[in-house]
Amino acid sequence: MEQKIGEIRAMLQAARDEELPVFISRWEKDTRPGVKALVEKAEKRRAAWERELERTESMKAYEKKYSSFSFICGIDEAGRGPLAGPVAAGAVILPGDCDILYLNDSKQLTEKKREELYDVIMEKALAAATGFVSPRRIDEINILQATCEAMRMAIDALKVKPDLLLNDAVTIPGVSIKQVPIIRGDAQSVSIAAASIIAKVERDRRMKEYDRLYPEYGFASNKGYGTRTHIEAIRKFGPSPIHRRSFIGNFL
Repeated sequence: MEQKIGEIRAMLQAARDEELPVFISRWEKDTRPGVKALVEKAEKRRAAWERELERTESMKAYEKKYSSFSFICGIDEAGRGPLAGPVAAGAVILPGDCDILYLNDSKQLTEKKREELYDVIMEKALAAATGFVSPRRIDEINILQATCEAMRMAIDALKVKPDLLLNDAVTIPGVSIKQVPIIRGDAQSVSIAAASIIAKVERDRRMKEYDRLYPEYGFASNKGYGTRTHIEAIRKFGPSPIHRRSFIGNFL
């Protein structure tokens, strides 16, 4: 009995990317226009998946270069620029056979995709941790030093001790582990990209919690960054306890 097009469409929707070649092989000789359209859609999905496989493989170049190290840890930060909230740093050790696709600079991903990848990273990583440094501490020691402090906290919190750090652009002072700073590392290394994602997701979640405490500033939407409405709120209500005083002097 010939299968209905609706049933075939449901099969395509349910198919994982790696199952697409089987779907295409099964239905490519069906002459019905509706089925042909579904096969074309499947072929486009397969092509996109294959491009993503190639892109992800290219992002493993540093991990392959330093494969003699047992535990390579990616390091990245989130929240250096906002007017409010902590700065966060992520540290992630991925397995050598990591098969996570779509890892990228967290700013290049939608919030939904970051949340999806966060769960996958936390499930598959050998170790992952996040460090936070408060706005008050940022005011005390400046944002660069606070970022490095958050990175050290994240490294110290890992359950597996790394023997190599791949850092996004910076060299972290006070760390004895070998470091490799990589410019735009979150777009060139799967380990750094994973660290970028967990730092961003966990900081965004924290800012949403702050939004419930200080709803007048819109932290759930602006995450502490200097949007027009956020700056207007600072001028109207004054700074909250989580504003970085060293960042907002021009707005008071």
